[in-house]
Formats: sequence, structure tokens, C-alpha cells
Amino acid sequence: MALETLPARRGRAFRLAGGESIKVVNTHGSQVVDLWALAPPELREHMSMPHTRAMLESLRVAAGDHLYSEQRRPIMTLVEDTSPGVHDMLFPACDPARYEQLGHTGHHDNCRENFHAALAELGLERAACPSPLNLFMHVSSEGGELELLPSVSCPGDHVVLRAERDLVVVMSACPQDIVPINGPALEPHDVGVEIAG
Repeated sequence: MALETLPARRGRAFRLAGGESIKVVNTHGSQVVDLWALAPPELREHMSMPHTRAMLESLRVAAGDHLYSEQRRPIMTLVEDTSPGVHDMLFPACDPARYEQLGHTGHHDNCRENFHAALAELGLERAACPSPLNLFMHVSSEGGELELLPSVSCPGDHVVLRAERDLVVVMSACPQDIVPINGPALEPHDVGVEIAG
């Protein structure tokens, strides 16, 4: 598959066969991408950030590390990372309540709804939205306090993740424009996506 565009503020789902890889290119260098992996056909087994943190005994994931399901089985592997390697495994997907807490009134695009909409485009449904791997998201945890900081990724940085079994991979180009995770300009951007065998 040639490099495709995941538009800013939107989500997309892809079917990957075991052994295939997905490349996520941070085209503009500042965009956070929420990423989920679900095991078909039921989609109950999923990539789990709590279980990945426990298995790695780390708050960071690096090239060569597995990402684990809630059954503590490898579900994906981070095989390549040209970014500074700063990704988040703590924060849930943004949702309507999050934007309301931040003072926004009315509808705001959000990653949880993008997750469900992307699955629906494949004719799939899952009631619960697991916590994602937040690619390129910079969260400081010094002193136990969590601080949301601008991404340190540079334009063109990319990650490659390999499916360790048949998967549905869902991504959302995070629409956050109130806190500076997508850069100090508070402007979400599109990213590039490519699937390889």
C-alpha cells in the first residue's frame, strides 16, 4: 500500500494480517496519534497499556519491544522508531467529557468517537474503547505529577509496528487543540500511514 493520509481530527481502521507492519509518519512533526490494536473476529482481546507497562516494567516503549494484550500475549511489536522515542501509555483517549472539562462548549471532535466511527466504516463494533498507545505524545511524570507538553517529534519522524497476529488497527489523528500536545500552535495535523507485508 502506498503512503496514505490520515486527516487531522479523524480516525481510520485497517485490517492487518499477522506479520504485516503499519508505518505511521508524523508528517508535520507535532501530531499525536492514538493507536489501538484489536484481535478479530470478536475484537475482545486488545492491546492493553496497563498490561504492556507491567510486562515491560516501564512507562516507555522502545524499538524492539512488544506491546501486549490484556491476556499478556504479544499483539504488536515496535520494530522501528526514528522519533526521539517519546510516546505515552498513560492517558485515555480524549472524549466529549474531556473537552467539557477543558471549558469547550458544544461538540468537539475526539479520539473516542473517532475510534467507534473508524470501526463502523469496516462494519465492526466494540462497546468499550480501550486506552490507546499515544504515539508522539509527550507527558512528563516528574515528581508524580503528569504534565502535558508539546510533542518532541520532528517532521518526517515515523514508527513501524508489526502485527503479531491478525489485527484490526485503529488510529486517530488527535483533535486536541486546547492543551499543547499537538504543538504550541494548538493545531492538529494530518499524518501518513502505510501498510507493508
